Amino acid sequence: MTKPAGSFSLHIDHIDGYEFKILFDRPSLGDLVVDEPPPLGRDQGPNPARLLAGALGSCLSASLLFCLRRAKVPVSDLQSDVEVELVRNERQRLRLGRVKVNLYPKTEPGIDFRSCLEQFEDFCVVTQSVREGIEVEVEVRAGVQTGPEVLTTAISTAD
Repeated sequence: MTKPAGSFSLHIDHIDGYEFKILFDRPSLGDLVVDEPPPLGRDQGPNPARLLAGALGSCLSASLLFCLRRAKVPVSDLQSDVEVELVRNERQRLRLGRVKVNLYPKTEPGIDFRSCLEQFEDFCVVTQSVREGIEVEVEVRAGVQTGPEVLTTAISTAD
C-alpha cells in the first residue's frame, strides 16, 4: 500500500425510497441528491452510475485542459460526451461494462498538442483509480452507529 497523499470524507443521509443526500466535507460545495431511476426510485437526482460517469468525464476534461494550458495551447472551449454501456455479469447483476469519453477541445487550427494526448490520461485521478482498482472496505453496524453488532466485509478490487 502506498502512503496516503491526502483524504476527504462525505456523509450520506437517507431521504426516502432510494433517494439519498450527499453532504460534502466543504460547506461551499452544497448538498447533492442522488436517486435511482424508476422502477426503484423516483429519478430525483443522478444515480451512482451517472455520478461515476460524470466523474470520469470531468476528470479527463480537467486533465486535458491542464495539460493544454501548461503546454501554452490556447483553448477557447472544451466539451465532453460520456457514453456508458450497462451490462449484466454472470450473476445477472447490472454493471458498467464500458465507458467511452469523447473530448472536444477547441483550439486554433494547426496547433500540435500530441504531447498532451500522450500523457493527460495518466493525471486523471478518477480514471486511473478505476482502471487500477480501488480497495474498498465496507463495515455495517446494526442499530445505532456505535452499536455492539458489527458485520465487517473487506472488498479489494486491486489485484
